[in-house]
Amino acid sequence: MPTVFDELLERLHGYLANVDSDLVADTVARIDWDMPSRSLEPRPLDCLRYLDRIAELAPPDIRPVARFVADHRDDFRWGQTYTAADFGQEFIDNYGWLEVFGTRGHFVNDEVAAGLLILGPDIVYPDHHHIAEEIYIPLTGGTEWRMGEGGFHVRAAGEVIHHLSNVSHAMRTGKEPLMALYIWQGGPLAQTSTIRDAVAGGRG
Repeated sequence: MPTVFDELLERLHGYLANVDSDLVADTVARIDWDMPSRSLEPRPLDCLRYLDRIAELAPPDIRPVARFVADHRDDFRWGQTYTAADFGQEFIDNYGWLEVFGTRGHFVNDEVAAGLLILGPDIVYPDHHHIAEEIYIPLTGGTEWRMGEGGFHVRAAGEVIHHLSNVSHAMRTGKEPLMALYIWQGGPLAQTSTIRDAVAGGRG
């Protein structure tokens, strides 16, 4: 009988398979979706309080995934890279990620990692970079994104954002929370991200 984790993986795969992007299509085609599961204890976080609002904000094609995650939030192991000493308690209370598959996710994959990032309203995720190439798809709109030396630009829900290896990027939410789907590939999947002059392990 399929588990809640199996269903999340299937919903994630189904959504990605219908994204209108050659980059995403090529990436999805290279992933072996028959992954062994990993037993992980659930870990809730404060940022999960935004999931109901995120499900309301998500466009119709994304809403089933967002609603499923909201309904089963307490079954998953949510992670945080940073502590209050890094960016303050407000950031920690409004930030978290769920690795669906990868080197430490609910499914084992040593080649590619993918999952979900949550940021609460009025939060800045500072400029950071990492060796792994990253694809982001915001599942809610209204967040400002920055890449390289450019300025912040609002990105729509469903828009594909591509960060090449070691390209600096940052996010800044507005009055609504963000949930974004991420895919890491082509580099160490648990490598630390360099954030300005500080180094911390992470997702994003």
